[in-house]
Amino acid sequence: MSYELSIIVIGALTGVCCSLVGSYLLARKMAMIGDAISHTVLLGIVIAFLVSSQMSGIWMYIGATVVGLATAYFAQLLHEWKVKADAAIGVTFTTLFALAILLITLFTERVHLDLDHVLYGEIAFAPLRTWEWFGHSLGPQALWILSGLMLLIIGCYALLSKQIRTITFDPAFAQVSGMPLRRVHYLMMTLVSLTAVAAFDIVGSILVVAMLVVPPATAYLMARSFQQVLLYSALFAIVAALGGYAMASVLNASIAGAMTVCAGLIFAFIFSLKIALRKLKV
Repeated sequence: MSYELSIIVIGALTGVCCSLVGSYLLARKMAMIGDAISHTVLLGIVIAFLVSSQMSGIWMYIGATVVGLATAYFAQLLHEWKVKADAAIGVTFTTLFALAILLITLFTERVHLDLDHVLYGEIAFAPLRTWEWFGHSLGPQALWILSGLMLLIIGCYALLSKQIRTITFDPAFAQVSGMPLRRVHYLMMTLVSLTAVAAFDIVGSILVVAMLVVPPATAYLMARSFQQVLLYSALFAIVAALGGYAMASVLNASIAGAMTVCAGLIFAFIFSLKIALRKLKV
Protein backbone atom coordinates (compact mmCIF):
# COMPACT_ATOMS: atom_id res chain seq x y z
CA MET A 1 0.00 0.00 0.00
CA SER A 2 1.39 3.38 -1.01
CA TYR A 3 1.99 6.22 1.43
CA GLU A 4 -0.84 8.33 -0.03
CA LEU A 5 -3.32 5.45 0.02
CA SER A 6 -2.36 4.66 3.62
CA ILE A 7 -3.25 8.20 4.68
CA ILE A 8 -6.62 8.01 2.93
CA VAL A 9 -7.45 4.61 4.45
CA ILE A 10 -6.37 5.76 7.93
CA GLY A 11 -8.52 8.88 7.57
CA ALA A 12 -11.48 6.82 6.39
CA LEU A 13 -11.11 4.27 9.21
CA THR A 14 -10.88 7.09 11.74
CA GLY A 15 -14.01 8.64 10.30
CA VAL A 16 -15.95 5.38 10.35
CA CYS A 17 -14.99 4.53 13.95
CA CYS A 18 -15.73 8.03 15.21
CA SER A 19 -18.98 8.42 13.27
CA LEU A 20 -20.34 5.08 14.49
CA VAL A 21 -19.85 5.90 18.17
CA GLY A 22 -20.71 9.55 17.51
CA SER A 23 -24.15 8.50 16.22
CA TYR A 24 -24.89 7.10 19.67
CA LEU A 25 -23.64 10.27 21.35
CA LEU A 26 -25.85 12.51 19.22
CA ALA A 27 -28.87 10.33 19.89
CA ARG A 28 -28.22 10.64 23.64
CA LYS A 29 -27.61 14.41 23.33
CA MET A 30 -23.99 14.00 24.43
CA ALA A 31 -22.26 15.21 21.29
CA MET A 32 -19.62 17.27 23.11
CA ILE A 33 -18.45 14.43 25.34
CA GLY A 34 -15.87 13.70 22.64
CA ASP A 35 -14.41 17.18 22.98
CA ALA A 36 -14.41 16.77 26.75
CA ILE A 37 -12.55 13.47 26.53
CA SER A 38 -10.03 15.04 24.13
CA HIS A 39 -8.96 17.32 26.98
CA THR A 40 -9.43 15.17 30.08
CA VAL A 41 -7.32 12.27 28.77
CA LEU A 42 -4.38 14.56 29.50
CA LEU A 43 -4.94 13.76 33.18
CA GLY A 44 -4.60 10.04 32.51
CA ILE A 45 -1.43 10.60 30.49
CA VAL A 46 0.10 12.73 33.25
CA ILE A 47 -0.74 10.16 35.93
CA ALA A 48 0.65 7.36 33.74
CA PHE A 49 3.88 9.33 33.30
CA LEU A 50 4.19 9.95 37.05
CA VAL A 51 3.73 6.23 37.70
CA SER A 52 5.90 4.80 34.89
CA SER A 53 8.29 7.71 34.09
CA GLN A 54 7.68 6.96 30.40
CA MET A 55 6.08 9.21 27.77
CA SER A 56 5.01 6.38 25.48
CA GLY A 57 3.83 2.80 25.65
CA ILE A 58 0.84 0.90 26.96
CA TRP A 59 0.64 2.82 30.25
CA MET A 60 -0.19 6.03 28.41
CA TYR A 61 -3.11 4.36 26.63
CA ILE A 62 -4.35 2.72 29.83
CA GLY A 63 -4.21 5.98 31.76
CA ALA A 64 -5.91 7.96 28.99
CA THR A 65 -8.63 5.33 28.52
CA VAL A 66 -9.39 5.11 32.25
CA VAL A 67 -9.73 8.88 32.57
CA GLY A 68 -11.82 8.99 29.39
CA LEU A 69 -14.18 6.49 30.99
CA ALA A 70 -14.16 8.49 34.23
CA THR A 71 -15.16 11.59 32.27
CA ALA A 72 -18.17 9.81 30.80
CA TYR A 73 -19.04 8.22 34.15
CA PHE A 74 -18.93 11.44 36.15
CA ALA A 75 -20.86 13.38 33.50
CA GLN A 76 -23.57 10.70 33.48
CA LEU A 77 -23.64 10.57 37.28
CA LEU A 78 -24.14 14.33 37.53
CA HIS A 79 -26.86 14.15 34.88
CA GLU A 80 -28.67 11.47 36.86
CA TRP A 81 -28.56 13.82 39.84
CA LYS A 82 -30.61 16.35 37.85
CA VAL A 83 -27.72 18.41 36.45
CA LYS A 84 -28.35 19.30 32.80
CA ALA A 85 -26.36 17.15 30.37
CA ASP A 86 -24.33 20.01 28.85
CA ALA A 87 -23.57 21.44 32.30
CA ALA A 88 -22.54 18.01 33.60
CA ILE A 89 -20.12 17.58 30.71
CA GLY A 90 -18.76 21.11 31.20
CA VAL A 91 -18.17 20.68 34.93
CA THR A 92 -16.47 17.31 34.51
CA PHE A 93 -14.34 18.42 31.57
CA THR A 94 -13.04 21.65 33.12
CA THR A 95 -12.33 20.09 36.52
CA LEU A 96 -10.36 17.09 35.25
CA PHE A 97 -8.51 19.13 32.64
CA ALA A 98 -7.55 21.76 35.23
CA LEU A 99 -6.32 19.00 37.55
CA ALA A 100 -4.09 17.72 34.73
CA ILE A 101 -2.63 21.20 34.20
CA LEU A 102 -2.01 21.51 37.95
CA LEU A 103 -0.14 18.19 38.05
CA ILE A 104 1.96 19.20 35.05
CA THR A 105 3.02 22.46 36.66
CA LEU A 106 3.78 20.76 39.98
CA PHE A 107 5.59 17.59 38.92
CA THR A 108 6.64 17.72 35.25
CA GLU A 109 8.09 21.20 34.74
CA ARG A 110 11.38 19.81 33.38
CA VAL A 111 9.70 17.31 31.08
CA HIS A 112 8.27 18.06 27.63
CA LEU A 113 4.79 16.86 28.53
CA ASP A 114 2.16 19.15 27.05
CA LEU A 115 -0.84 19.16 24.75
CA ASP A 116 1.22 19.28 21.56
CA HIS A 117 3.25 16.27 22.69
CA VAL A 118 0.58 13.97 24.06
CA LEU A 119 -2.67 14.84 22.30
CA TYR A 120 -2.25 16.28 18.84
CA GLY A 121 -1.26 13.53 16.47
CA GLU A 122 -0.56 14.12 12.79
CA ILE A 123 -2.15 11.90 10.16
CA ALA A 124 0.70 12.54 7.72
CA PHE A 125 3.08 10.70 10.09
CA ALA A 126 0.73 7.78 10.82
CA PRO A 127 1.86 5.57 7.89
CA LEU A 128 5.49 5.91 9.02
CA ARG A 129 4.87 4.13 12.33
CA THR A 130 4.80 0.44 11.44
CA TRP A 131 4.72 -2.88 13.26
CA GLU A 132 7.44 -5.44 12.62
CA TRP A 133 7.09 -9.22 12.89
CA PHE A 134 10.36 -11.17 12.73
CA GLY A 135 11.86 -8.56 10.45
CA HIS A 136 8.82 -8.25 8.21
CA SER A 137 6.74 -5.09 8.15
CA LEU A 138 3.06 -5.62 8.93
CA GLY A 139 2.16 -2.12 7.79
CA PRO A 140 1.18 1.00 9.72
CA GLN A 141 0.15 0.51 13.35
CA ALA A 142 -2.81 2.82 12.77
CA LEU A 143 -4.38 0.47 10.20
CA TRP A 144 -4.35 -2.45 12.64
CA ILE A 145 -5.57 -0.42 15.61
CA LEU A 146 -8.38 1.33 13.76
CA SER A 147 -9.46 -1.82 11.91
CA GLY A 148 -9.69 -3.69 15.22
CA LEU A 149 -11.68 -0.84 16.76
CA MET A 150 -14.06 -0.74 13.80
CA LEU A 151 -14.75 -4.47 14.04
CA LEU A 152 -15.27 -4.17 17.80
CA ILE A 153 -17.75 -1.30 17.40
CA ILE A 154 -19.66 -3.04 14.60
CA GLY A 155 -19.75 -6.24 16.66
CA CYS A 156 -21.21 -4.43 19.68
CA TYR A 157 -23.87 -2.79 17.54
CA ALA A 158 -24.73 -6.14 15.94
CA LEU A 159 -25.00 -8.01 19.26
CA LEU A 160 -26.79 -5.26 21.19
CA SER A 161 -28.78 -3.59 18.42
CA LYS A 162 -32.18 -3.91 20.13
CA GLN A 163 -30.89 -2.79 23.54
CA ILE A 164 -29.00 0.19 22.13
CA ARG A 165 -32.02 1.41 20.14
CA THR A 166 -34.38 1.03 23.08
CA ILE A 167 -32.07 2.68 25.60
CA THR A 168 -31.30 5.50 23.19
CA PHE A 169 -34.81 6.38 22.03
CA ASP A 170 -37.02 5.06 24.84
CA PRO A 171 -35.00 4.94 28.10
CA ALA A 172 -38.17 4.93 30.23
CA PHE A 173 -39.37 1.71 28.60
CA ALA A 174 -35.88 0.22 28.85
CA GLN A 175 -35.83 0.90 32.58
CA VAL A 176 -39.32 -0.50 33.18
CA SER A 177 -38.60 -3.62 31.10
CA GLY A 178 -35.46 -4.36 33.07
CA MET A 179 -32.92 -3.73 30.33
CA PRO A 180 -29.37 -3.16 31.63
CA LEU A 181 -29.45 0.53 30.80
CA ARG A 182 -26.32 1.48 32.74
CA ARG A 183 -24.23 -1.44 31.51
CA VAL A 184 -25.05 -0.85 27.86
CA HIS A 185 -24.47 2.90 28.21
CA TYR A 186 -21.08 2.45 29.82
CA LEU A 187 -20.13 -0.17 27.25
CA MET A 188 -20.83 2.43 24.55
CA MET A 189 -18.89 5.07 26.48
CA THR A 190 -15.99 2.60 26.74
CA LEU A 191 -16.01 2.37 22.95
CA VAL A 192 -16.09 6.17 22.72
CA SER A 193 -13.09 6.45 25.04
CA LEU A 194 -11.09 3.75 23.26
CA THR A 195 -11.82 5.33 19.88
CA ALA A 196 -10.99 8.84 21.06
CA VAL A 197 -7.73 7.91 22.77
CA ALA A 198 -6.46 5.78 19.86
CA ALA A 199 -7.51 8.24 17.16
CA PHE A 200 -6.15 11.33 18.96
CA ASP A 201 -2.66 9.86 18.93
CA ILE A 202 -2.97 8.82 15.28
CA VAL A 203 -4.67 11.74 13.52
CA GLY A 204 -5.03 14.56 16.06
CA SER A 205 -7.88 16.00 18.06
CA ILE A 206 -9.43 18.31 15.44
CA LEU A 207 -10.28 15.49 13.03
CA VAL A 208 -11.50 13.19 15.81
CA VAL A 209 -13.87 15.72 17.38
CA ALA A 210 -15.19 16.63 13.92
CA MET A 211 -15.80 13.03 12.89
CA LEU A 212 -17.57 12.29 16.18
CA VAL A 213 -20.13 15.01 15.43
CA VAL A 214 -20.34 16.15 11.80
CA PRO A 215 -21.00 12.90 9.81
CA PRO A 216 -23.61 11.69 12.33
CA ALA A 217 -25.26 15.13 12.32
CA THR A 218 -25.38 14.97 8.52
CA ALA A 219 -26.80 11.46 8.63
CA TYR A 220 -29.61 12.52 10.98
CA LEU A 221 -30.76 14.99 8.30
CA MET A 222 -31.49 12.12 5.92
CA ALA A 223 -31.99 8.89 7.86
CA ARG A 224 -35.32 7.42 8.89
CA SER A 225 -33.93 4.82 11.27
CA PHE A 226 -30.96 4.39 13.54
CA GLN A 227 -29.49 1.75 11.22
CA GLN A 228 -29.58 4.29 8.40
CA VAL A 229 -27.90 6.85 10.63
CA LEU A 230 -25.01 4.43 11.23
CA LEU A 231 -24.71 3.61 7.52
CA TYR A 232 -24.97 7.18 6.24
CA SER A 233 -22.60 8.59 8.87
CA ALA A 234 -19.95 6.02 7.95
CA LEU A 235 -20.38 6.80 4.24
CA PHE A 236 -20.17 10.55 4.82
CA ALA A 237 -17.01 10.06 6.88
CA ILE A 238 -15.38 8.06 4.07
CA VAL A 239 -16.34 10.71 1.49
CA ALA A 240 -14.94 13.42 3.78
CA ALA A 241 -11.65 11.54 4.06
CA LEU A 242 -11.36 11.12 0.29
CA GLY A 243 -12.41 14.67 -0.52
CA GLY A 244 -10.30 16.12 2.26
CA TYR A 245 -7.15 14.41 1.05
CA ALA A 246 -7.78 15.67 -2.49
CA MET A 247 -8.37 19.19 -1.16
CA ALA A 248 -5.19 19.09 0.94
CA SER A 249 -3.16 17.88 -2.04
CA VAL A 250 -4.41 20.70 -4.27
CA LEU A 251 -4.03 23.42 -1.64
CA ASN A 252 -0.87 21.99 -0.01
CA ALA A 253 -2.65 22.35 3.35
CA SER A 254 -3.25 20.36 6.53
CA ILE A 255 -4.72 16.96 5.69
CA ALA A 256 -6.73 16.64 8.93
CA GLY A 257 -7.94 20.22 8.55
CA ALA A 258 -9.02 19.61 4.96
CA MET A 259 -10.88 16.42 5.90
CA THR A 260 -12.68 18.35 8.66
CA VAL A 261 -13.61 21.15 6.26
CA CYS A 262 -14.83 18.61 3.73
CA ALA A 263 -17.07 17.01 6.38
CA GLY A 264 -18.48 20.46 7.13
CA LEU A 265 -19.11 21.13 3.44
CA ILE A 266 -20.99 17.85 3.09
CA PHE A 267 -23.17 18.83 6.06
CA ALA A 268 -23.80 22.27 4.55
CA PHE A 269 -24.75 20.73 1.19
CA ILE A 270 -27.19 18.19 2.68
CA PHE A 271 -28.68 20.83 4.98
CA SER A 272 -29.17 23.29 2.10
CA LEU A 273 -30.66 20.54 -0.06
CA LYS A 274 -33.12 19.59 2.65
CA ILE A 275 -34.19 23.22 3.13
CA ALA A 276 -34.65 23.65 -0.64
CA LEU A 277 -36.75 20.48 -0.91
CA ARG A 278 -38.88 21.59 2.02
CA LYS A 279 -39.59 24.94 0.34
CA LEU A 280 -40.50 23.21 -2.92
CA LYS A 281 -43.05 21.06 -1.10
CA VAL A 282 -44.57 24.18 0.45
